[in-house]
Amino acid sequence: MTTAPSPATAAPSPAPPLRGLRVLDLATLFAGPMAAMMLGDFGADVVKVEHPRKPDPSRGHGPSKDGIGLWWKVLGRNKRTITLDLSTPGGRDTLLRLAADADVIVENFRPGTLERWGLGWEELSTVNPRLVLARVTGFGQFGPYAHRPGFGTLAEAMSGFAAITGEPDGPPTLPPFGLADSIAALATAYAVMTALTARTADGRGQVVDMAIIEPMLSVLGPHALWYDQLGYVQPRTGNRSRNNAPRNTYRTLDDSWVAVSTSAQSVAERVLRLVGRPELIDEPWFADGSGRAAHADVLDEAVGSWIARHTRDQAMEAFEKAEAAIAPVYDVRDVLADPQYQALGTLTEVPDPELGPIRMQNVLFRLSGTPGGIRWAGRPHGADTDEVLTAAGLAPAEIGALRAQGAV
Repeated sequence: MTTAPSPATAAPSPAPPLRGLRVLDLATLFAGPMAAMMLGDFGADVVKVEHPRKPDPSRGHGPSKDGIGLWWKVLGRNKRTITLDLSTPGGRDTLLRLAADADVIVENFRPGTLERWGLGWEELSTVNPRLVLARVTGFGQFGPYAHRPGFGTLAEAMSGFAAITGEPDGPPTLPPFGLADSIAALATAYAVMTALTARTADGRGQVVDMAIIEPMLSVLGPHALWYDQLGYVQPRTGNRSRNNAPRNTYRTLDDSWVAVSTSAQSVAERVLRLVGRPELIDEPWFADGSGRAAHADVLDEAVGSWIARHTRDQAMEAFEKAEAAIAPVYDVRDVLADPQYQALGTLTEVPDPELGPIRMQNVLFRLSGTPGGIRWAGRPHGADTDEVLTAAGLAPAEIGALRAQGAV
């Protein structure tokens, strides 16, 4: 087991709102662990439980430095790490001891796995009736697909997201990052806090059944209702919208890109005056978003040709003076240098004993009275096992016996 100095006594100041909330993170990869991370960001004591010999795959996902996975440094932040083989009798019994004092467990095993190990809701709620068990899977706990392996990519495909993403004559397009997992993580954190709020009424916990395919579908807006009422199937339109125009990305004179949006009629009018085409405002079709969208070719040519004659900075300055909506298309280098992100503290530097100072996204939102914070980055595999188990009442001899059995 890798050891490191414990961060357990570190805490942001003033006291964060979730201090005292105890969370066991049994999940792997992204959606479940990210939900637990969000709870930890606002003060919850999150204990990450990993297999002794098979760490969370996110530790090796994506680029690494000096053999240390960088994604894990974000995903594992504010978590203490222990190892337990839940499939062993010793691991099972130890998890039940930890669950007795926990508020939340987050897991993402296939349905039936915890039950097979004797760790299903019946056993967990018996030792702790106040427990909230968040179960995050690709397809939910029941139904014909429940036992299929599920990943965010499948949700991005099955939700309809990929079908409406991409150019009209191109293939359905998947995002190059864990979009569905991230949305499911947000939904899971929200569901957990809802269940905890409900617990205040009767003192009883409950099960959260989070299927990754569902939050992804929810954020797509009214396209199910459109089909239900109109038989309308939203097509791929690239960067354009069927609801307004001009709305696209445009190349600038210095080979940068900017994005323009004109969801409001007044903004659309200001854009056309700025680019020297006020006569288009008087066209009958210009009076509403759908009419403008039907003439996107005309509007894109008008806006795009003007932007192509100006540098990005010139275009940004002119649009801002005209009170028209524009944004530069950033890569991560631009994000880190942007003064608005700097003012908000969106990116923050975190000290790390393995890598030194590292930069990552800050907590998701700001609270004026009880802010969250990043107390430490992702810790080594099993670094806090002895400390956590000792606090749970296990004697050194018991921990040694579990280790000899391969249970920790």
